[in-house]
Amino acid sequence: MATMSALFTKTSYPPQSLPKLFNTHFSPALKLSFAPKIQRKRVRIQSGLIDPDGGKLVELFVEKSQKDAKKKEAISLPKVKLTKIDTQWLHVISEGWASPLRGFMRESEFLQTLHFNSLRLENGSFVNMSVPIVLAIDDLQKQSIGESKRVVFVDSDDNTVAILSDVEIYKHPKEERIARTWGTTAPGLPYVEETIAGSGNWLIGGDLEVIEPIKYHDGLDHFRLSPAQLREEFTRRNADAVFAFQLRNPVHNGHALLMTDTRRRLLEMGYKNPHPFASSIGRLYKGR
Repeated sequence: MATMSALFTKTSYPPQSLPKLFNTHFSPALKLSFAPKIQRKRVRIQSGLIDPDGGKLVELFVEKSQKDAKKKEAISLPKVKLTKIDTQWLHVISEGWASPLRGFMRESEFLQTLHFNSLRLENGSFVNMSVPIVLAIDDLQKQSIGESKRVVFVDSDDNTVAILSDVEIYKHPKEERIARTWGTTAPGLPYVEETIAGSGNWLIGGDLEVIEPIKYHDGLDHFRLSPAQLREEFTRRNADAVFAFQLRNPVHNGHALLMTDTRRRLLEMGYKNPHPFASSIGRLYKGR
C-alpha cells in the first residue's frame, strides 16, 4: 500500500510582445516576441493510511485468558452504573477512536482539553483533543468509592462492563466545561441539558480495562467497525487514500456530489485508488 508517485503540473503563459521602442530611416520598427520557459512543479504524493494520534492505536480490551479473573475481581469492587451516553463514550475510548486516551480523562487531561484543545504527550508532542471525554459521578457514588483505586462499571442490567484503575476523582466545573466547549452558557443546548446540567458534581478518571466489546443488539452492530477493523478493510481494498464524511442525516444528493468530486480531485492529484468513508452520527445528535 505504501507507494510513492510524482505528479508534474504545467504552468502555461500566453506569448508576450515588447512595446514599440523606436523608428529609423533604415528599417521598420523592430518587434521581438517570446514565450517564457515552461516551469514544472513537482508534487510528491505519498499514499497509505496515516498513523493514529499518538502514533499507536490504543485498544483497551482485556485478553481472553484474563476475562474470568477480571470478572471475579469486579465482584468486590465499588460499582458505578453507566448511563446510555456513558456507555457510548466508553465504546469510543475502548476501540481507540480517542487514541491516545487510555480511559476517561484525569484532571490534567481535562484541563488541557478545555484550555488548549489538545493533549501534550510524554514525548512533548501534541495531539488535537477539543472535546472532554469524562465521566461524572454524584456525591453518593464518590462516597461509596472512598479511597479505592479501582472501580467497576456496570450497565443498566448490572452486567460488568469494565474496570477503571488508578482512579482519580476531581471537581466537575460544569459551567466552565459548557462555556469552553460550546462557547456559551445559554440554555437550550440538548446535549448539555441531557448529559451535563443534571450530572454529578465530580468527575472520575483512570485507566480502562474493558471486559467485552460494546454491543447494542439493535441489528446494526455488524456495521459498527472499529478503527482496527476499518484499517484492515482499507488495506484489503488496497486504498491509497481515504476521504471521510461525517453525516447527521442519510446520504443525499449533495453528499454524493461532494464524495464524487473529492474522489475526482484525488485521482487528479495522482492517487490511484481513493476510497470514501461515511460515518453517520445519527439524528439523535443533530443540532448538538
